[in-house]
Formats: sequence, C-alpha cells, structure tokens
Amino acid sequence: MFEEFKKFISRGNVVELAVGIIIGAAFTGIVNSLVKDILMPPIGWIMGGIDFSNYFVSLSGGHYDSLQAAEKAGAATVNYGRFINACINFLIVSGALFMIVRQVNRLHVLHKEAPKTPPRQELLLEEIRDALRAQANDQSGGQPSSQPGGQAANRPPPADRSP
Repeated sequence: MFEEFKKFISRGNVVELAVGIIIGAAFTGIVNSLVKDILMPPIGWIMGGIDFSNYFVSLSGGHYDSLQAAEKAGAATVNYGRFINACINFLIVSGALFMIVRQVNRLHVLHKEAPKTPPRQELLLEEIRDALRAQANDQSGGQPSSQPGGQAANRPPPADRSP
C-alpha cells in the first residue's frame, strides 16, 4: 500500500496541484491585503468615507452603530459589506490569474518547437523515389503513372469479366 501511495504522490499532476494550492493560498493573502488596505480605502474615500466591511443588516431588530458592536451584543447579522469585499477579491484574483495564464500561454506558443527536419535517410529515400518517378515518366513518354514508382505503364490491361 505504501508503494502505491508513493507512486500516486510522485506523479507530476499531484505535485503540480499541491504547489498550485500552496501558491494560491499565499496569493489569496496578498489579494486580501490589496483589497482591504490599498483598494477599498480610496473607493470608500471617493464614495464619501464608506467602509464596505461595516455594512450589515441586523436580523434581531436592534440598531447598532457598527458591525463590531452588533457582534459583541450577539446579534444575528447579514454582513453584505463583507460579501462586497469578497466579490472584489474574487474579481481581482480571477483577473490576475487570467493575466498570468494568458502570459504563460503566449510563452508556450513562442517556445513551440520548430518542425523537425526528417532524418537524412528519409531525405535520401525521398530523392530516390522522385528520381525513379522521373525516370518512369521519361520511359512512358512523359505520361505520369498512376502508381508510385511508375508501374502503371508496365502492367497488362485488366481481364474482361463479362458473362
């Protein structure tokens, strides 16, 4: 069982997936900070000092000055401001990932291998084939043959198969 697990874990896709998840988790922390600390303050300032993270609706019917006060009082709340921040995070993460994938795809296209030239033996065989065809065409009066190598001129006509 250990050997099977070792074989499974050492496959390329599993390792790449694990690395992707770890990098994604680290990237999420960066994006959360970008949204909370860099993007939302100017957006809130432009909109008149609005802080989306404090937008909530109290389901208990009481009025609270802030989300922290409602949470401290134990009130049930719908925190739609946090949802707005999560949506902005999602848009930024998906946009950043799109840009990264787009650049990686461009690099793959640029680094695509040029078509490999056939081996020398194949080139020689093609030259011999072409020379034989040309020779067969010369012998048949310049009429191209229907068979490779010009064998049509040397073949007898088909037998009559009528009843």
